[in-house]
Amino acid sequence: MTPTAPSDGAPAAAHVVRATGVAPAREEVEEVLRSQGLAPHAWANGPAAVYERHAHLHHKVLFCVQGGIVFHLDAGDAALHPGDRLELPAGVGHAATVGPDGVACVEAYR
Repeated sequence: MTPTAPSDGAPAAAHVVRATGVAPAREEVEEVLRSQGLAPHAWANGPAAVYERHAHLHHKVLFCVQGGIVFHLDAGDAALHPGDRLELPAGVGHAATVGPDGVACVEAYR
């Protein structure tokens, strides 16, 4: 999947791919991202951590591997659970709130 920018020059919308079946382990997610030529890194936060609104210069690919996190996007909230993948194009403003069980993610940039 490669999101494209709308013809008006605005950034493309974020896209969530929901997990089906058993969520992959962190190592499996890292291998998937490496196979796509990306350099993954893992991170985690405790319950209720908050990320203020910001945007990235590069396209972010993020997998939730444990717990949960809600991304607050202009188009609405996107709750991620283990195995869910978020494609966040460069320039898309967002904030995030970690769920009550904390979160562990693996992400990479295109």
